[in-house]
Amino acid sequence: MEVAINEEDQNSLKLTFKNSDIALVNAIRRAVINSVKTYAIDTVTVYKNTSAMFDEYIAHRIGLIPIETPEKRTEESVLFRLEAKGPVTVYSKDLKSEDPYVKVANTNIPIIKLGENQELILEGKAVLGDAKRHAKFQAALASYEIKDDSRIEFYVESFGQMPPKRALKEAIQNIKDEIEDIKKAI
Repeated sequence: MEVAINEEDQNSLKLTFKNSDIALVNAIRRAVINSVKTYAIDTVTVYKNTSAMFDEYIAHRIGLIPIETPEKRTEESVLFRLEAKGPVTVYSKDLKSEDPYVKVANTNIPIIKLGENQELILEGKAVLGDAKRHAKFQAALASYEIKDDSRIEFYVESFGQMPPKRALKEAIQNIKDEIEDIKKAI
């Protein structure tokens, strides 16, 4: 099997596989999508919400904000705090992390618009998980296309939690670990 990187930037990676088994490429695609662990805000405690939106709606929006996940993850959970008073548009950058290495991946995601004298105070607990648990933990999208000359073009696009090449490497390591578990079991 031959693998070549065709294009790479901070959010996407395009590879070409030659002389490769389609089942293996599909297994890698599936592992990129569902087995890479990332942080996502999983629990939100609202202390004050005088906005027009329900607590659950705000918690859901915050849970879908991608969180940068460092390679060396020392903490199982990280606390984020948010305090805002209107009139203001509250953005993802307003979520302040206890850990300087675990922070929002995109600072310009609007959460809510607060009117005059409306206030929002909350804490969100980010935990490690994978997309088998919930889609908010998904690190990247992955797809492939089979070309006429038996090449397979493979594409990975990160949501911002980590670079696409790292998501691909972690997915491949997860496949290796699962194979080792099977070998031990038999």
